[in-house]
Amino acid sequence: MRSLQGNIVLITGAGGGFGQAMIRQFLQEGCQLVLADLSRDKILQAVEYVTATPGDRALTGKILGFIAADLANPVRSEALYRQCLAITPRVDMLINNAGIACFGRLADVPQERWEQLMQINLLAPMRLTAKFLPDMIARRSGYIVNISSVAGLIGVPGLSSYCTSKFGLRGFGEALAAELTPYGIGVTNIYPYFARTPILQAERFGSMSLPAPPDQMLYDPEFVIAKLIKGIREQKLHIYPGAIPQLIDCLQRLAPWALPLVLRPSRSRRKRSAATKNSVKRS
Repeated sequence: MRSLQGNIVLITGAGGGFGQAMIRQFLQEGCQLVLADLSRDKILQAVEYVTATPGDRALTGKILGFIAADLANPVRSEALYRQCLAITPRVDMLINNAGIACFGRLADVPQERWEQLMQINLLAPMRLTAKFLPDMIARRSGYIVNISSVAGLIGVPGLSSYCTSKFGLRGFGEALAAELTPYGIGVTNIYPYFARTPILQAERFGSMSLPAPPDQMLYDPEFVIAKLIKGIREQKLHIYPGAIPQLIDCLQRLAPWALPLVLRPSRSRRKRSAATKNSVKRS
């Protein structure tokens, strides 16, 4: 069982929904955090919220510093790495959490938009990991965490670039784990379903509709991150937080033909629900 007490952890995308839950729960574990996001203000808002609502456990860790970095720019990954080293000479755990989404048929999404997505979601994690790995290998200790998605398990219409980035993270993590086992460095990939985070309001292009999942199917970020921490403690490579990711992974591997049958009823229920609401409005 891996201990997190005193670990120095770099979290990208720290101002987002998962990032905010990470700040709280890793502080509760006694970690020392370096927090990175697009803007310093976004990080400070997240920290202010967490410290104002610490939860049912004391925040025994501490925050070492903040870094503003636009990871869509390759140069900023190098800058983030150097700024992090100026704050702390050692990073025990890198959490590749920063990510964006966009929805629409690939032909409708501007190329610069899906290229930006690939830079942030996939290439930045690879760049940052490559920067921090030599020191981890020299120390023969360290940990890499990749926040993938169920969109890294199954292709979803309208999310082609997002799925590509998350499939890429899955393969990246699997290959890294095989490479790094001899050096005592752990790797964890996590595959959340839709959660109550700002990514649900991702930019949309074209006329293709994306049915919103029912509220009761959305996961709480705190639940997802609790599963992540448990998986890191147990040094699991793959974490499927909740029944829906577990079902999708199982069907995709064992009975991929059944996935449309499982997903179709939920779409039908949403259509019936929408029709009922429209009928009420008209009446």
